[in-house]
Amino acid sequence: MSEATSKSAQIWRILAIFMPTVFLAVLGWFFYLNKNELISSAKSANLVVNLLVNNPTVISTSSADSAPEIEVKKREKSSRKIVKGIYLTASSGSDSKKIQEIIALIDKTELNAVVIDIKDYTGYVLYDSQVKEVMELKTKHILLRDIPALITKLHDHNIYVIARQTVFQDPVLAQKKPAWAIKNKQGGIWRDHKGLSWVDITNQAVWDYNLAIAKEAIALGFDEVNFDYVRFPTDGNMSSAVMPKSTERNATMAEFFNFLSEGLRDEPAYISVDFFGLVMENNTGMSIGQKLDSAVSAVDFISPMMYPSHYAKGHLGLNNPAANPGRVIDNGMKLGLPAFKDKRAQVRPWLQAFNIGAVYGAKNIRAQIDMVEKYPNAGWLLWNAANRYTIAGLKTE
Repeated sequence: MSEATSKSAQIWRILAIFMPTVFLAVLGWFFYLNKNELISSAKSANLVVNLLVNNPTVISTSSADSAPEIEVKKREKSSRKIVKGIYLTASSGSDSKKIQEIIALIDKTELNAVVIDIKDYTGYVLYDSQVKEVMELKTKHILLRDIPALITKLHDHNIYVIARQTVFQDPVLAQKKPAWAIKNKQGGIWRDHKGLSWVDITNQAVWDYNLAIAKEAIALGFDEVNFDYVRFPTDGNMSSAVMPKSTERNATMAEFFNFLSEGLRDEPAYISVDFFGLVMENNTGMSIGQKLDSAVSAVDFISPMMYPSHYAKGHLGLNNPAANPGRVIDNGMKLGLPAFKDKRAQVRPWLQAFNIGAVYGAKNIRAQIDMVEKYPNAGWLLWNAANRYTIAGLKTE
């Protein structure tokens, strides 16, 4: 064997010994680099998952000379529908057995929507809100623990989901932030006859607080936010409450409705407000600031609470309006609907599904619905504070 051949053989033996080590070192370095990239990719993927939860419409785009990108498009507002819904507390919304019961009822009847409390008469925000002021003031009491999952479950059954948010009756916010509360002329915080405090309807900070909660609810997936207690208080010693003159209250509330309209203009959800039932017959504002013409151009739906039991004896000459639901609802619809002509808002009244003044079984519930459905595009909502609903009065599918 020549000297050159011998040296060549030695080199190959050395390479044979050390090549695996070198290969493993290079492979290890490659893995280290890609491990970091994988971690980074995982974080990005997690972000995309979060975006997908809150913005379901996502389009993947890429080109030959660029890395793949994710273009996130804001969730689209659902198409308008004639809503036929029922009210649920947050407790019901968090009870899986109750939700299954409600879904079963909706699946077999004309119902197609639910209204769920996210902020109720106590003022507490009823889910794990991340709104800065809610966290700082500790104004949440968590009952609804996984809202996106709940909404997805309801959407899977074609159920339209509305968040109910009380606004100016807010005892917990008044307590946590006394400067924002309606004051008593004799000193301290004013309270109504139930001992509940209200926040100052004219305070911009209160408006901003509620707008932030509504935006968060929409981001969680609600199709609509329904604002309740959007008025000045009516019960208690009104003469001792520090509030604007009754003649100024209509303008204040009109400004608030426009504030909601502007603040939620680009959000992928509808907005609605609850009014006293008498607004359909009385356009003075009734010292609480609720007038149809103040809101019909600012919101998508107005829900007058047209419970026949809440109309006084003698209304329409009736000894007991609750025993005559058809007449009460028909009269209100007939008188109030002209205010909605060619306006943004549609009427969608709350109807009685509870036994006050009369027993509300199939006959009385249906009598109300029939009077509403005489008019095109008028949906309705059934109210039962205990959330006890059956097929009584409902058409089955």
